[in-house]
Amino acid sequence: MTALHPSSSMLADGPRQLGSLAPRGFRLATGAGLGLVAISIAIAAMTDMDLGRFMKSYLLAFCYVLSICLGGLFFTLVQHITRAGWSVSVRRTAETIAANLQVIWVLFLPILVLSLMKDGKVLYSWMSPEKVEADFLYQHKSPYLNEGFWAVRAVVFLGIWAALGWFYHATSVRQDADGDKRHTHLMQKFAPVGILLFALTLTYAAIDWIMALEAHWFSTMFGVYFFAMSACGFFATIPIVLHLLQRAGKIENDVTKEHFQDLGKLLFGFGVVFHMYIAFSQFMLLWYANIPEATGWFLARTTGPWTALMWMLPIGHFAIPFVLLISKHAKRTVPFLCVMCVWLLVMHFMDLYLAVMPEVPTKMLEKATSLTAWQGEVTPAELGWSPSLVDVTLVLGLLGLMAGVTIRRMGRASLVPIRDPRLHEAVRFENM
Repeated sequence: MTALHPSSSMLADGPRQLGSLAPRGFRLATGAGLGLVAISIAIAAMTDMDLGRFMKSYLLAFCYVLSICLGGLFFTLVQHITRAGWSVSVRRTAETIAANLQVIWVLFLPILVLSLMKDGKVLYSWMSPEKVEADFLYQHKSPYLNEGFWAVRAVVFLGIWAALGWFYHATSVRQDADGDKRHTHLMQKFAPVGILLFALTLTYAAIDWIMALEAHWFSTMFGVYFFAMSACGFFATIPIVLHLLQRAGKIENDVTKEHFQDLGKLLFGFGVVFHMYIAFSQFMLLWYANIPEATGWFLARTTGPWTALMWMLPIGHFAIPFVLLISKHAKRTVPFLCVMCVWLLVMHFMDLYLAVMPEVPTKMLEKATSLTAWQGEVTPAELGWSPSLVDVTLVLGLLGLMAGVTIRRMGRASLVPIRDPRLHEAVRFENM
C-alpha cells in the first residue's frame, strides 16, 4: 500500500484525499455559517429580542454543535479501547469531528464573557448576588455554583477536550507519514484514561451549562442524558458525512454497506433505544421520588404549549425511528439511512430545545394550591414559551462553522488512516 505524506493531500485528488474540494467546501460552509449568525443577530435586533433570550438560543446552538463533537471523541476512544478493526476506515472522520474540540472554546467565549459581566447575568440567575441573598437554595449551593469556580471548571473542560481531540487526530495523522505501529499502541494506552476524563467532564459540563439554568432543580441522571444526546448527534452525523464523501467520489472502496450497517446499529442502539431508556428513567425516578424541587422541571415541560413538544420525543425520537431502523435492510440502504439520520438530528434539536428553553415559574409553584389550579393560571410566557427563527438560524450557523473547520482539516490529511495496521480488517469487513 502506497502512503501519501499528509502535507501532499491538499494537492491530490485521489479517492482518499479531499483535494481541491477542501478549499471550496471550507469557503462555502464558513460563509454560510457566518451569514446565518449575522442574520440571527439582525433578527434579534429587529424584533427587540431580550439579550437573555438571545443567549439562550446561542447556548442551545453551542450545546448542539458541542454534542456532535463530543460524540466523535467518544467513538474514537471506544475504538481504541476495544482495538476495533472494522471501524478503522471510518475512524478518521470521527477523529476529524472530535478535533473540532480544539477550537470549540471560541464559540464558548460569548457565553463565558456575558455570563460573567457585572451587570449582565443573562443566563444564570444564581450569578446575581441579589438573587443569591434572597434564595436559601442558591446560598446552599454557592460553594459549587459561583462565578469563579464555574469559569475555572469551564476552562478545564474545554482544555481537556481540546487536548484529547488534538492528540488522537494528530497521532493518527502522524502514523500516515511514518507507519509506526507505536502510534497505535500509544493511542490504545491512553484511551482508558481518556474515556474516564471524557465521562467526568461531559457530566459536569452538562450540569454547569444546562442543568444550572434552573439551579433549584437537580437530577443525578442528567449527565448520562446529555451523553445519550451526544451519542445520538454524532451517530446521526457520521453516516451523512461518509455518504457525501462517497458521492464526491471519495473512499468508495474503503467504506462499504457493511460499515453503514454497523453505524446504523450504533445509531439505533445509542440514538434511539438507549436515549429513550435514559429519558424515561430520569422522568420515572423524579416522578416516583416526588421531590418538589425536582418535579418542577417536568411540570413546566408538560404544561401549556410545551406538552406537544414533550410528546414528540417518545413518538419522533423513539417510536418512528425504532420501527423504521430495526431492519438490517434499512441500515444497508444508505440513502434511507441518511434520511433517518437527518430526522434524528431534528429530534436531537428538539430534545435540546426542551432541555434549555422552558422556564420553571418557581414562585408560582410555591404558592399553588393544586396542580389543576396552577396549570390554569400559568401563562405560556411564564413558562418560557417564545419560539423564534433565531433558534434555528443560530444552530444552522454554528453547524456551518463547524462544517467549515471540519472540511479544512479533512483537506490536510488522508480521509482514512492509510497506514494503520488494522486498515486491512476494515476494508475486508463483513457483517455476519
